[in-house]
Amino acid sequence: MTAKNRVSISFLVTLAAAMAAALPAFPQEQHGAELSKVVRLNRAPVSNEILQVHLPRPVVTKLPNGLTVLVIEQHKLPTVNFLLWIGTGDMSDPKDMPGLASFTAEMSREGTTHRTSAQLAADVDNIGASLNTSSGFGSTNSSVSASGLAPSAGQILDLMSDVVLNPTFPADELEKYKQRQLSDLEQERSQPSSLAEERFRQALYQDFPASVTLPTPESIKAATPERLKEFHDHYYVPGNAILGVVGDVKPDEIMGLIRKSFGDWKGQPVAKADWSHLPPPAPAKISLVDRPDSVQANLIAGDYGARRTDPDYIALYVMNRVLGGGPQARLFLNLREVHGYTYGAYSGVGDDKYREAWSANTEVRNAVTDGSLEQLLAEFKRIRDEKVPETELDEARHSIVANFALSLEQQQQLLHRWMLVQDYGLPTDYWDRYPVEVARTTLEAVQAAARKYVDLGHLQIVCVGDPKQPGNDQKQSIREVLAKYGTVEVYDTNGKKE
Repeated sequence: MTAKNRVSISFLVTLAAAMAAALPAFPQEQHGAELSKVVRLNRAPVSNEILQVHLPRPVVTKLPNGLTVLVIEQHKLPTVNFLLWIGTGDMSDPKDMPGLASFTAEMSREGTTHRTSAQLAADVDNIGASLNTSSGFGSTNSSVSASGLAPSAGQILDLMSDVVLNPTFPADELEKYKQRQLSDLEQERSQPSSLAEERFRQALYQDFPASVTLPTPESIKAATPERLKEFHDHYYVPGNAILGVVGDVKPDEIMGLIRKSFGDWKGQPVAKADWSHLPPPAPAKISLVDRPDSVQANLIAGDYGARRTDPDYIALYVMNRVLGGGPQARLFLNLREVHGYTYGAYSGVGDDKYREAWSANTEVRNAVTDGSLEQLLAEFKRIRDEKVPETELDEARHSIVANFALSLEQQQQLLHRWMLVQDYGLPTDYWDRYPVEVARTTLEAVQAAARKYVDLGHLQIVCVGDPKQPGNDQKQSIREVLAKYGTVEVYDTNGKKE
């Protein structure tokens, strides 16, 4: 492997320094007297050479049947990882059957035309491999992943292609699966974090498919082998898929095995979905999910974020790192370290083909709901109104680059990054330039991203808790506390508006 196809040695040598620079901190310009007590010790310098990155390039091949294949050689370990993305997730579910993409993906490994569920599991175990299938709510892809020792690559591909091309969705296995799903759904609907996410995405996305986060009892019960097969036959076609390989392989040899396993895969082309048209942002609102006897309040607040392909995505990502992207960020330090309201407070941003949500979340004692929401909103206003101090911004940028560097040591992460390039149509040097673009993100760009995406006029706030419990020292109820910050709508735990 040439120097051009390796991560720069200087890049990896300076990782320890980069991680040390990412230790918890608060900026020199503090927001309030108490926050000035939070200081950083033992800051380490970071060499600019950490920005010199050259990822190994995949060999990209398109088979005659339309399947796109990426192969990355990495000979550090005698292992191989496969990842197949099919261009359908639960974003493609019919409105009357939420969860169909997940049902189809998960049931595909419960029996094929060549193997029963038990035989498939035994064959995977016999070669010490792993084989998983999944889809998810809010996802635009379903995935099949497999890994094992490189000498077993042919056997792994045979098993992998069997569940992709030949699932039978046996009725007896489906009935057992449905019973598990009904039990899991009941458990999910008892979790305040799940209820908070559901209400938040419904408030944010309205009638857009990303508003759905859970199946329904009706959709689970309505699942039949025929419905799953119909969905599978429509979407699981080679022209709608990308197969990635990374590990101790040679491109020519592994491509021979892939052609043997996937070359006969057939199917009609699938029209690419357009996820760019979201509902207009809803006016700012507070949603309260009435969960009787809750001993804590779960808070989520946020709005539309950006797509990975948007020009200001990196600025948003850097802004998020400053605000709530880890235990070194402002939300954590404010709500936990200074005020002791919570064990943790974070924010995050997705990067799918549509505008994934930017949101902040925390779980707090009932009695500090008022103070916690006040501090969340104060930090939102601060990141919008004040430029981030250069030292704080510098540490956030170094932290992002250091974490990026560490991810390149993991085969699955390396493969995932190249799959994104292929799936999203990103430039082939996107990840080479990524650390440089992060390092060049300015104070002005971060503030512009905050003003655009931390949109207080359209901020959706969700609280899951007991409305009658005291939410502050004045013994005001949580419902009364929330009303101080805006109009409150109340929902039950089944999502019905009260």
